[in-house]
Amino acid sequence: MFIETKAWHWYGSDNPMELDLKTYQMGPLADHQVLIENRAIGLNPVDWKLMLGFSKDWKQGQIPGVDGMGVVVAVGKDMRHIRIGSRYTYHTDLRFPGSFSHHIVVDGRALIAVPDRLNNVSAAAFPCPGLTAWQAFQKTSNLGGKSVLVNGAGGGVGSLLTQLLIDAGAKVYVTASSHRHQMLRSYGAIATFDYHDQDWHQQLQKALAGQPLYAAYDTVNGQSAAEIAPLLGFYGHLICIQDRIEKAPLPAFTTSISLHEIALASTHVFGNDQQWACLVQDGQLLLNHIADYKLHLPQIHTVQFEDIPEVLSSLKQNNNGIKYVACIN
Repeated sequence: MFIETKAWHWYGSDNPMELDLKTYQMGPLADHQVLIENRAIGLNPVDWKLMLGFSKDWKQGQIPGVDGMGVVVAVGKDMRHIRIGSRYTYHTDLRFPGSFSHHIVVDGRALIAVPDRLNNVSAAAFPCPGLTAWQAFQKTSNLGGKSVLVNGAGGGVGSLLTQLLIDAGAKVYVTASSHRHQMLRSYGAIATFDYHDQDWHQQLQKALAGQPLYAAYDTVNGQSAAEIAPLLGFYGHLICIQDRIEKAPLPAFTTSISLHEIALASTHVFGNDQQWACLVQDGQLLLNHIADYKLHLPQIHTVQFEDIPEVLSSLKQNNNGIKYVACIN
């Protein structure tokens, strides 16, 4: 089965405005694959970051995009349990053509069923930030009553992670731009700090009355994560969601903190079938929470498929915390 479809293609430029929209022919499905006709595509900061050339798997003509949702139009022979016409959302394998397309081939094990009561746009906004937040959340346990920090809680990952931690009973302190503070306090954050303030570390320590943190989740970069390591107590946890910590941030035999690295994309390469089954099951649970208004996505702004380069360029210049979703009519 061959299908001709339309997609945005990347030819090496770091400028999203130089993406090229053209048709291409998709080949037959492998046994484990499913063909999705996209209805909505979630845009993420990682989409423009990959255009900087970070992925060794990207070649000229790569189709970008990691998130999307749509309806099943064809299945490989091992995926016949998946019903044609059913709705799924997904996070793509970065080694293959991405979601900036009218159609996409997805590994069947990565499909997350969309609840009937959840709209297409919300479903497309979920996978990358939602699953990343969930993987970070799972790095720690027994959170009830413990003080934790989310550094960079105003974005999609940080805001979802904040809610998950609060629901688990943690005392959550957050940093974000000041215009995001009211939203985060409405979720139940104990205190909010503006990361633009040079003394926010001191402000946090004062709010903690000198007590250390049990865990800190950093959504900024490895350097930022290393800088908050001294705020952790003995056997604390430092979770680096964006980037990684290459060198131990504290001397040996001191607080003996545990370092955690989050890499959702690596699940496609190194995750086994059992791990994928658990992630998909958890993803479906979170989608149900979103549908029931128990978990809140960031503010969503819809655009058209043809607007993807312009919106991605804007997102590159200013990540304002708004989630952009491109719709295909």
